[in-house]
Amino acid sequence: MTAPALAISGLHAWYGQVHVLHGIDLTVEPGEVVALLGRNGAGRTTTLRAVLGLTGSRQGSVRIHGTQAIGLSTYQIARLGVGYCPEERGIFASLSCEENLLLPPAVEGALGGGLSLAEIYEIFPNLHERRNASGARLSGGEQQMLAVARILRTGADLLLLDEISEGLAPAIVQSLGRMIASLKDKGYTIVLVEQNFHFAAPLADRFYVLEQGLIVEQFRAGELAGRQEALSEMLGV
Repeated sequence: MTAPALAISGLHAWYGQVHVLHGIDLTVEPGEVVALLGRNGAGRTTTLRAVLGLTGSRQGSVRIHGTQAIGLSTYQIARLGVGYCPEERGIFASLSCEENLLLPPAVEGALGGGLSLAEIYEIFPNLHERRNASGARLSGGEQQMLAVARILRTGADLLLLDEISEGLAPAIVQSLGRMIASLKDKGYTIVLVEQNFHFAAPLADRFYVLEQGLIVEQFRAGELAGRQEALSEMLGV
């Protein structure tokens, strides 16, 4: 039986003395797209950061492809096949688009290295057109695509994407949606943190709703239609 790509049980996390997560339980199967929904401050980003060991402290269980990650350093967790795209993107303004892409090394081991530039440009044709442009001259949407493409260079197959649609024009958001669908077709496992419910709704296989560091709702895509009104009220959309 194949182990889940990500299995979290009883996860608590703190920033200093502030207790942010209060016992998160969730599972993401290989090849799934799972969305974490909730208002700002609900604990969605902290959940991603806790998976990677980027919170002040954490307790519980985080298994990545069956390996217990609690107690591992962040670089060791990355080597399990995790790629993290934070909300701030982290594009180097003075480097070209292609130089940004070439920065991360491939993760050695079972994943067998990351995608080649040719494969990345096939998925992201806009980046090929802009490969010689500096990071400072890329649009917000192009920067977001570059941030996702860069983690694919590492060989990661579990992608943690934090608010990738925030602040972007509708046409760019639609393009990012097509990108996620393409990555899913290629077998990637994706965890989306989103406040934009309308962006996540057609993409995700399953949904978890967080409030105050706890999961208060979970449901599959097929159950979405019957929950839209309650979700809209809960998320303020």
